[in-house]
Amino acid sequence: MDEIHIAGWETRFWAWLIDIILISVSMGLIDQLISSITGWSPVTGLSFSGGSFWFITSFWSSSVLLFFYWTILEGTGGQSVGKMVMNLKMTGRRGESPGIPRAAVSAFGKAFILPLDCLIGWFGMPGTGLRLTNRISETIVIRSDYPEPEGVTYIRKDD
Repeated sequence: MDEIHIAGWETRFWAWLIDIILISVSMGLIDQLISSITGWSPVTGLSFSGGSFWFITSFWSSSVLLFFYWTILEGTGGQSVGKMVMNLKMTGRRGESPGIPRAAVSAFGKAFILPLDCLIGWFGMPGTGLRLTNRISETIVIRSDYPEPEGVTYIRKDD
């Protein structure tokens, strides 16, 4: 029987935060690039007076981008950049690749309803390490090793 080690909430939080920062910085750079070329900013150009409309358009555009980012990366390889950094991986319940459809369900929870998704997981399914959309999609987040390839030994110089 294989052992699968479920990732803890704290490590998952740091992976999520890395992804959020990565996408936010990327969106800012893209906005600046478009603005410098066209003189129009997609972020501020969509807001009529700044304020709440800017927040809503910014939130939804970020959420949609994060949804596709997580769906594609986790659905094909099980790992977003944040998960790679934190040595985590999303898999099916038996450790298999989650695939795009299951990754999309999980990504929906993270991108659009994360507080509710986590609260239901913490209080409705305590001790499982699952968010609601992990349960629905039959996915788990596991600790992932980064082993040396077979037949290769890495030698690290002591500093």
